[in-house]
Amino acid sequence: MALRAISEFALRPRAAGFLLLQWLGRRSDAIVAAMRLLGTCRDAGDVSVLDFSGEITLGEGSATLRKMVRELVDGGKLKILLNLAEVQYIDSAGVGELVNTYTTVRGAGGELKIANLTKRVHDVIQITRLYTIFDVQPDERSALNKFRATP
Repeated sequence: MALRAISEFALRPRAAGFLLLQWLGRRSDAIVAAMRLLGTCRDAGDVSVLDFSGEITLGEGSATLRKMVRELVDGGKLKILLNLAEVQYIDSAGVGELVNTYTTVRGAGGELKIANLTKRVHDVIQITRLYTIFDVQPDERSALNKFRATP
């Protein structure tokens, strides 16, 4: 497919959090680009809240999660809440990175909680039985209250 100006392409939502860039001409060539994981960090008292949106997948998605958590732990922030309200998809590498994140935080003597799971992520956590490992809370307020209740 010849390179075209971006104005000749249309963005269309697609299953599993992907975007389809489709040429508007006569040819049906298409390019599929994976959505990235975006994360922001904010403080809620002594708890660091990481808000993520996108996908936790092999490559950039899992690397983003790893880097953000590692920076907090290295900086002495050991109460971490992962807010996954806008994470649409997680693959097996993403599940592995969540387990690695848990191990990193616990190994440093910290606490990790997860809140606001989307249905798709909730189903993955349930199928893999990671509910037995992670402290999963229905919302941010519940998670913050559990941090406060822990001595």
